Amino acid sequence: MDTSELSKKEKVYFVADPKRNPISFLKCVVQSFTILFKEKPDVLISTGAGVAIPACYLAKLFLGSKIVFVESFCRIKEPSLSGKFMYPISDLFLVQWPEMLEKYGDKAVYRGAVV
Repeated sequence: MDTSELSKKEKVYFVADPKRNPISFLKCVVQSFTILFKEKPDVLISTGAGVAIPACYLAKLFLGSKIVFVESFCRIKEPSLSGKFMYPISDLFLVQWPEMLEKYGDKAVYRGAVV
C-alpha cells in the first residue's frame, strides 16, 4: 500500500525531515507542533528517525502524551541515536534483542522481536 492509498483510509501528515540541518529541524518542529495540537494524541508510538524525536518531545512536554519507543531490530550491539534521545522520555522503551538491555537502563524492556 502506498501513501496515496493509505491517505484514503487514514489521516496522513507529511513533516519535513530534519536532516541534522537547523532550518529543516525548525520546520519539522513547527509542523509537528501544529499536528500534535490539532490531534492531541494520548500515546505516540515510534521506531525512531529524526522526524519522530521533536514530535515525541513536544507531545510529552506540552500534552503529557505517553511515549512508546521501539528500538530498531537491526540494533543488536549498540543503541541508535534515536534510542539515546528517546530513552529519557519514553514511558515504554522496547528493545528487540536481550543484549540491548544492558546498553540502556532499567526502563528498557525485551519481549522478543516486534513483527
